[in-house]
Amino acid sequence: MAQTKFQMAHLTASEMRDAAARSPVILLPLGSFEDQGPHMPMGDYLLADAVAEKIARKASAAGHEVYVAPVLPFGGADYFGYMPGGIALSQTTLQAVLRDMLESLLRHGLTRLIILNGHGGNCTMIHDVTRSIWLRDDIVISSFYLWRVAASFLPKVIGAEQAAQSGGHGANPLTSIGMHLLPDLVREDLTPQTHQEKSAWGLKVSDFGTLDLDGALISVPLEGNCTASDGVGRGDPRLCSAETGAMLTEKLVETGIKLVEHVLKQDKK
Repeated sequence: MAQTKFQMAHLTASEMRDAAARSPVILLPLGSFEDQGPHMPMGDYLLADAVAEKIARKASAAGHEVYVAPVLPFGGADYFGYMPGGIALSQTTLQAVLRDMLESLLRHGLTRLIILNGHGGNCTMIHDVTRSIWLRDDIVISSFYLWRVAASFLPKVIGAEQAAQSGGHGANPLTSIGMHLLPDLVREDLTPQTHQEKSAWGLKVSDFGTLDLDGALISVPLEGNCTASDGVGRGDPRLCSAETGAMLTEKLVETGIKLVEHVLKQDKK
């Protein structure tokens, strides 16, 4: 029977029991709820969830049973506590939440798990949790940071020069992907029309949390209202487009399917 449901939340209890007996691949999308720039919806978790469902649908068409777990919308606190309405979890809390999510699935033999991460502040926490499970149970739970992987594709998609000019928080790749997947939520009319270098603590800003001291990157405990302009970091969002987002989304889906197939292959060894 062809798979018709892809979100675990849409399955009935009977359908979930039957699916679990077949050991499907389960994708766990993680995101954040923070400042993504004046033009972007704060919930980038919506994009992580949308990419996950696209992967599940295409993987199913290739003959693999794949479901998407309910998205975790809140990311680990890092640079965005200044944002009114933003919600983030402490790293300690987030680690406990992810561990409980994974343990709930592992308890029933659901070991074919892939984390699709949509927030940089989650990376270390994911590694710590999955490493502890591997050390204890010899189970590998893989993950990939969606937007870092998408950024690695940018030079081939739009050229190295434009990738360098547009890449950064509040710009590429997230804005382009948002313009493609959630066009009704992106306010292009609010896209910043100027882009300038920013300084903080008397030094040129390199990125969130890092400043340039004569070529040496120095870490500082500053939030994004000090090191970015309205949530926009180094990149220029005026260079983003739905066309770029479509190409990046396609490549992310291809990567996800390759990872699904690799997980299945390793599981059979």
